Amino acid sequence: MADTRAHGSTAVATDGGTAAGPALLEVQDLTSSYGAVRALDGVSLRADTGRITAVLGANGAGKTTLLRTVSGLVRSSSGRVVLDGEDITSASVESMVGRGMAHVPEGRGVIAELTVHENLRVGALFRGKVEKSEYDRIYDLFPRIAERRDQPAHVLSGGERQMLVIGRALLAQPRILLLDEPSLGLAPRIVAQIFGLLRRLVDSEGLSVLLVEQNARSALSVADVGVVLNLGRVVVTDSARTLMADEDLRHAYLGF
Repeated sequence: MADTRAHGSTAVATDGGTAAGPALLEVQDLTSSYGAVRALDGVSLRADTGRITAVLGANGAGKTTLLRTVSGLVRSSSGRVVLDGEDITSASVESMVGRGMAHVPEGRGVIAELTVHENLRVGALFRGKVEKSEYDRIYDLFPRIAERRDQPAHVLSGGERQMLVIGRALLAQPRILLLDEPSLGLAPRIVAQIFGLLRRLVDSEGLSVLLVEQNARSALSVADVGVVLNLGRVVVTDSARTLMADEDLRHAYLGF
């Protein structure tokens, strides 16, 4: 069996032992700071087409800063972000959507006064006209929000709000979806539903997902590759299956 352990943007082998193809997203030696605090310290990783890459680590490891820097919400002090061969390090946040990147931040940011359907429409504003079939697809993916499409978003449960913000992001037709702590505060049953749906979208439609999670067990159960961060640095990159089986790594960095 091929050795799958790798660091940075080096290719990570699949469980069958063959390396993944060209990366859709590459993060190269990325450094970001908040004042004097260096949140990312030379982080390198890759996210491949049609795979889930889980970024794991304790609070303060730099996971959220990584997604915010990749999507342009935080400006890096050095390093590069490359999407499908194009350097997007200095691109505007707005232009990221047109390039095929959708970022779902932590916190389930619905617009409480708008209905569920109006919230979905926000996700497609930059596209102009969107066919009814595209909204129907989101409702098919998330039957629970379909039942509430005409209700204001503030009546939704936490799980329903998470489904709504993911559905809204999918209406932008992303090639890569950046998800920040989607399991936070949700019941295990709802987490399993959401992660199972992500896995189906990746397998059936070739969507790429960069998933930031503190719930390492759930994330690794659906991911292809895991990247472990500690104090702003990559500790290890490996197949999700290998990381799940590494008892020393689990106890040291993943909390289970």
